[in-house]
Amino acid sequence: MSAQVDVIVEGYADDRVAGTVTLIRDGDSIIVVDPGMVADRGLILDPLAAFGVEPGAVTDVVFSHHHLDHTLHAALFPNARFHDFQAIYHGDIWEDREAEGFAVGPNTTLLETRGHTDQDISTAVRTVDGLVVLTHLWWMADGPREDPFAPDADVLRASRQRVLALRPTLVIPGHGPAFAPDASTPV
Repeated sequence: MSAQVDVIVEGYADDRVAGTVTLIRDGDSIIVVDPGMVADRGLILDPLAAFGVEPGAVTDVVFSHHHLDHTLHAALFPNARFHDFQAIYHGDIWEDREAEGFAVGPNTTLLETRGHTDQDISTAVRTVDGLVVLTHLWWMADGPREDPFAPDADVLRASRQRVLALRPTLVIPGHGPAFAPDASTPV
């Protein structure tokens, strides 16, 4: 059985900022990735309701990194475990673990992909249509080629190359529409 991935908020970054928010349904796991800044929290909650998902039913929240535009609305999910680059947080439990290869669901794993920050992770999801990677290695399909926040451009490029080598059918970037990577995808 494969997972279902649905973008519930398509992010943007111009004179206003909203992070891309994504729902993954993978077996018994109901996962929200990057519940950050949006114009109104209803933009997160209403699509979830349309998919039949109540906030209390969300089992896991993944943060690609700790910028507020990707974390601000985490408290909407009171029963979730929270995942970042170094640990799982649930209630008052902080469980250290490596993110690399951690299975959040049967078809959903985390990848350590430093680049936009030194604490970035990407979420890789096997779907019926192929591999989908949710990542902030790209803000949008066209980059930016040089991320202005990246502490090390070479590390960013290496992580981008790693993700592209997985041959994803779709990349869901931090602030733009999903795209199928091709030869024009910035590395």
